[in-house]
Amino acid sequence: MSSPQQITEKLLEKTGIVINGDHPWDPQVHHPGFYDRIFSKGSLGLGEAYMDGWWDCNALDEFFTRILYHQLDKNVPFNWSAFWYALKAKFINRQTRSRSKEVALKHYDIGNDLYRKMLDKRMVYSCGYWKNAQTLDEAQEAKLDLICRKLKLEPGMRLLDIGCGWGGLVNFAVTHYGVSAVGITLSEQQAIIARQVNSSLPVDIHIQDYRDLHEKFDRIVSVGMFEHVGYKNYRTLMKTVSENLSDDGIFLLHSIGGNESVNATDPWINKYIFPNGMLPSIAQVAGAIEGLFIMEDWHNFGTYYDRTCMAWLKNFEQHWPELSSHYGDTFYRMWKYYLCVSASAFRSRRNNLWQIVLTKPVRKVGYDSVR
Repeated sequence: MSSPQQITEKLLEKTGIVINGDHPWDPQVHHPGFYDRIFSKGSLGLGEAYMDGWWDCNALDEFFTRILYHQLDKNVPFNWSAFWYALKAKFINRQTRSRSKEVALKHYDIGNDLYRKMLDKRMVYSCGYWKNAQTLDEAQEAKLDLICRKLKLEPGMRLLDIGCGWGGLVNFAVTHYGVSAVGITLSEQQAIIARQVNSSLPVDIHIQDYRDLHEKFDRIVSVGMFEHVGYKNYRTLMKTVSENLSDDGIFLLHSIGGNESVNATDPWINKYIFPNGMLPSIAQVAGAIEGLFIMEDWHNFGTYYDRTCMAWLKNFEQHWPELSSHYGDTFYRMWKYYLCVSASAFRSRRNNLWQIVLTKPVRKVGYDSVR
């Protein structure tokens, strides 16, 4: 009977990855329990072993690119912990009002100092638009302007940003397009900065669940928030947007998306990075909007997320000496792992980045797509 180590080495053969090999993407194993941990806990065990220093890899992003491209994550032998996690996600709504706050506490509220050092000058925590950009600041500003042009913003309009983050998008829209705006978030730490950067502008920032919205807006946008909604609530969010959007309004949804329909995210990501989150599929989005909206445009620029994640990683590592005393070595390994596996998911085309423009069926004016 083959040992866990022999099975692992056999699985890796087609990827060009060699345990303790000489290439930068070859993992260097330091602990004899590494293989048993993977086979008993799957991807959760792999990530936790890295956090504990049981293995290292010079090019962690390329290691995961090879793993995901060859779909090795789907060939790992069955483990019960992953099975029960997926089973619970299928029958339990992991994104109720109370559960939806967990990601704010465990991810977005861990420290504005971290995000200020890692992100661009506007603190935009979503994929940049690198078509004509050379820097992260340029890519994020290009993305914000692209969103505003797709929304066809005009002076005097009222804009709602669902999941407004640190307020960068509403600030840009109000400053450059003459609109007024409302931003909602569940993160108290995000709200602090969002209110500060927009203090002199016609912007209101609320700590509020999207399900509690009862106003009318000319335009609605949501950037990087749909990933936290959960498949049991996709239709609820779309109904909420429809009820709060004027008849001639436009809704832009900016979201990471997967190639297959799932009901849960990776167990390691769920435990350490984005509790209760998951990525939608085309089929799930389509089902959620059916009968409520016309799909005017569906733009995929997921390849730009690889470059965005690597830019964040560069900033994170550059500023780590300033952050290390606050966060510690285990956090450093966890965050590096998160950014590298994220970059590789887009590099291997397992994940996409969608901007979807939706209008209501009663809208009388046609829509010309923007690129």
